[in-house]
Amino acid sequence: RAVIKFLFLEGVAPKEIHERLLKVYKDSSPSIRTVERWVAEFKRGRISLEDNPREGRPKSASTPEIVAKIQDMVLEDRRLTERDLVEALGISLGSVSNILADVLGFRKL
Repeated sequence: RAVIKFLFLEGVAPKEIHERLLKVYKDSSPSIRTVERWVAEFKRGRISLEDNPREGRPKSASTPEIVAKIQDMVLEDRRLTERDLVEALGISLGSVSNILADVLGFRKL
């Protein structure tokens, strides 16, 4: 992004920026569409090179609060299934499985 911004500020066209990146970075270079998208962002006045903050779910469901809730629920009612925990907590089955096996060390539920 920094290179794209620098070349944009130098007045280089997106197509040429892409070609120059391909020459140096080969297969690791961004696509022409990505270069065009970033050039458009810089034209609109964007200064930051970082990703914009995103709303939504946290990156990880393994927060200490969720882990504690799962542990409390399982110890309170050992007949709970993983699906019961998914429905009660609103997190994915994979997250529940990982917390149970990897974080809490439970082998069977």
